[in-house]
Amino acid sequence: MAKLVDEYCRRIARMAPFELVETREARGLRDDEIEKAKALEAGYLMKHLKDDHLVCLSDRGREMTSEEFTQWLKAKLETNVRPLTFIIGGHAGLAEEILSRAKEILSLSRMTLSHELCRLVLLEQIYRSLTLMKGWPYAK
Repeated sequence: MAKLVDEYCRRIARMAPFELVETREARGLRDDEIEKAKALEAGYLMKHLKDDHLVCLSDRGREMTSEEFTQWLKAKLETNVRPLTFIIGGHAGLAEEILSRAKEILSLSRMTLSHELCRLVLLEQIYRSLTLMKGWPYAK
């Protein structure tokens, strides 16, 4: 999966300003310490956030088709003066502190996905959208 993530990052960076930032994941905590894990991860995330247009990924967010996502992304890229930042939580999800700062919450599926898989699917959809915006063919 890491090779695919690297490949999509490389492809996206050729078409638009892009940076993938990964923060530390809270480890070694018991299942009953989920809120503590979320708080630790929120602290790591906050160090990287500025005045970005935050979009959190959550199974509770708004779902879109690939075509709808392309139109949404195009509108954001054309109208936002702030960097567009997607946030994917760790195994425990995202802290309310992060979710409340988000301008939007999107979902890739109503199913719960691992953050690694979510990252790959999001990158593929961003690449697909940028390709379509440029009028390049993309295999279906």
